[in-house]
Amino acid sequence: MTQSLLERTPPTAPAALTGMPVVPAAAVRTQVTVPLRFADGYSTTAQVVTFTGLVDGKEHLALGLGDWQGALERSAAGGPPPLVRPHSECLTGDVFGSERCDCGPQLREAVERIAEVGGFLLYLRQEGRGIGLYAKLDAYGLQDAGLDTYQANVALGRGEDERDYTAAVQMLAALGAHRVALLSNNPDKAAQLAGLGVDVSERVATGVHLSTANARYLATKVSHTSHTLDLPLVG
Repeated sequence: MTQSLLERTPPTAPAALTGMPVVPAAAVRTQVTVPLRFADGYSTTAQVVTFTGLVDGKEHLALGLGDWQGALERSAAGGPPPLVRPHSECLTGDVFGSERCDCGPQLREAVERIAEVGGFLLYLRQEGRGIGLYAKLDAYGLQDAGLDTYQANVALGRGEDERDYTAAVQMLAALGAHRVALLSNNPDKAAQLAGLGVDVSERVATGVHLSTANARYLATKVSHTSHTLDLPLVG
């Protein structure tokens, strides 16, 4: 019989055996079933998981989608790993449909793709590349004056990208997912997860969600931080 996540005892994290930084253990706090329905009519069911012991004290969530139990079991037996997307919260894009970024369409795409094969969406509470909602909106004002998305963060006295994926690694360990196929265009996500002991066996690119409003934003992600986006306007 398949154990629930609350009953599951994760195997020892690889970091403990490889000399990588030791990440403090987190634990599953609760898990509840939540039916999901998107504006375009797509629906599925998620097992929403909360945690205790996360290093940043934030209320991050994991959504188990599709046959996530089977994906974990197949991975443990040497088969393909679960598909995982760490998705940083974007109120403007995820909730209000802002076209200044591609976050909302990426979230919608990720849920369906993960549900098809089994895995997890990690919904991480680090708005605006970690600088927060108000600062992100301040950065939008600077972008309207000519700065790109990274320059605007720096002009506000913040880092280009302040996101830290230590909590994501804790969540994956608590879920028993030490080997993953990473659904992301961002090489920094892969590097941070791998550097903290997660076996990123494959990087899977998302689709290109291009609009007139986000064209410069996407092009900057490709040119400045090597995101794997095949944009027609980027040489």
